[in-house]
Amino acid sequence: MRRRAPDLPSDRSAAPAITPAAIRVENLTFRYHGQAKPAVDGVGFSVAHGEIFGLLGPSGAGKSTLQKVLTRQQRRFEGAVEVLGKPLPSWGQDYFEAIGVGFELPNHYVKFTAVENLRFFASLYKRKSRDPLELLALVGLADAANKKVETFSKGMRMRLNFVRAIQHDPEILFLDEPTAGLDPINAGIIKRLIADLRRAGKTVVLTTHNMNDVDELCDRVSFMVTGRFAALDAPEALKAKYGRRTVRITHGRDVAETDEFPLDGLADDARFLAILRAGAVRTLHSQEASLDQVFSDVTGTSLDHVEEAA
Repeated sequence: MRRRAPDLPSDRSAAPAITPAAIRVENLTFRYHGQAKPAVDGVGFSVAHGEIFGLLGPSGAGKSTLQKVLTRQQRRFEGAVEVLGKPLPSWGQDYFEAIGVGFELPNHYVKFTAVENLRFFASLYKRKSRDPLELLALVGLADAANKKVETFSKGMRMRLNFVRAIQHDPEILFLDEPTAGLDPINAGIIKRLIADLRRAGKTVVLTTHNMNDVDELCDRVSFMVTGRFAALDAPEALKAKYGRRTVRITHGRDVAETDEFPLDGLADDARFLAILRAGAVRTLHSQEASLDQVFSDVTGTSLDHVEEAA
């Protein structure tokens, strides 16, 4: 069963302390050079050790920029960020020993084999990395261990990308669209491995626009649009708070019609009762709230597109 983390305020409010916190962010703002509008606009939140925290939003929402700040790819920011009890600007190169990063667009040495890639990146860390053959077997790439990455499909490269991020056993993982380009079977493997990492006490920040990944994995999720958090809570809590449960009924003797009614007040809905009395009901299904619908209702937009925040 998914563990419920404490509720936190969204957007500009500084999150109350979670003890212990793996990540704490207060009033974080980031602007790209020459842009008046912030890409990240005053967000605040905390992430507990052993939590999977989701950043959910469409392209341009600011979620990847936020991840770049947290992974020190972007170092100019306003506000306060603390990771593993230490201010982010105070970290040196040892920061990269403590974190693992899985980019949305895999970046490998394509003339190297899969094993050679993992061994090369392992050489960049002081801490001992896991055996590359063991890692490749975890994601179904054992047979491709000695093949050059230039021969790999996108899905194979994504799986190699994932094990490269976890090979040095980091405390915190930043994963950007880890199941993109994967078929359902391999996506399921990656999601099971992410869940295993949480059970092992690892902290995961998952950046995505994939509702299924969020629903299956995240303890809490933020809805991010144009650089701000529109909502932040556990997926089930968001659906309970903002979701609309409905009943969908298909009816008609000759030509089928479909109507949808809110579950609340259904017993007093005159049209619904009239359809039942007509005796031509073909199907009747309850519809639970979905994160897609909740996201759309809360943010006033969809995950397909939003104006670039940067």
